[in-house]
Amino acid sequence: MNRKTFIRSAALVAGAATIAPPTLKANVSQAKDTCKVTLKKGLGFGMIKEDLSLTDKFKLVKDLGFDGVELNSPLDLNVSEVLEAKEKSGIELPSVVNKDHWKKPLSDPDPEVRKACIQSVAQSLQDVKDLGGDTVLVVPGVVNENVSYEQAYNTALDSVRELIPYAEKTGMQVALENVWNNFLLSPVEAKRFVDDINHPLIGWYFDIGNILRYGWPEHWIKTLNSRIMKLHIKEFSRKLMNEKGLWEGFKVNLLDGDNNWPVVMKAVSEINHRGGWLTAEVSGGDRAHLEDISKRMDKIIGYL
Repeated sequence: MNRKTFIRSAALVAGAATIAPPTLKANVSQAKDTCKVTLKKGLGFGMIKEDLSLTDKFKLVKDLGFDGVELNSPLDLNVSEVLEAKEKSGIELPSVVNKDHWKKPLSDPDPEVRKACIQSVAQSLQDVKDLGGDTVLVVPGVVNENVSYEQAYNTALDSVRELIPYAEKTGMQVALENVWNNFLLSPVEAKRFVDDINHPLIGWYFDIGNILRYGWPEHWIKTLNSRIMKLHIKEFSRKLMNEKGLWEGFKVNLLDGDNNWPVVMKAVSEINHRGGWLTAEVSGGDRAHLEDISKRMDKIIGYL
């Protein structure tokens, strides 16, 4: 089913307004929408290092200026308790990160491994719906010495297509993230991968910092354009990478690395991004550390 057919069909069934997620509806009318791009601030749940109850953790980050928390899924937490904490704190839960896509990748040659990942993502889609969100982050595939690039591409395409019925059933989005998985290494290829799938509930969860190892995020943003459903934010230093080792590049605070934030945010604005969220995926810490991250994100968002 292509994008136009899906949208036309959804409009004819009862309750179609609840089937299509906000981002889908926004993307359809994006060409007509000239409003200023706005981004809410989120962070990963694991970044909150204070020894507090779930409700108090949510209240803490809300007090620090964050609007949302991103959980891992399938959930280890009790859904009722999470929803209670959400209500008491006023925090939003816009997205979840599937936690099985690395050890059981969608590109694995073993069909049983792929099946396990598909079922896990299906549960994540239901989880995020139950939490009142709209997006599941999924790594599309992994290339290694045992899985060739072409093999991963074709197998991952088939696997993501198998997720479509689950996405349609829940009305939730599957957003594929760019990570250091030796796969989809150019923005043109990343765009093509999503276009090959050609479904409005399949797009990109673009990680701004992950690209700096081999590219420039503003280039990716302009190429992926409306295919970007959500944004992850982190920093990276090529100098640290070159002098101290690959992973050392991430050991730098937001605003202190190689991201040209005015240029990056200009690109986000130019594509009229309507995903609505900028979620931090950096080293966590206590109240003071999280407050510092919140202020740095404010400055970055201010470049819009």
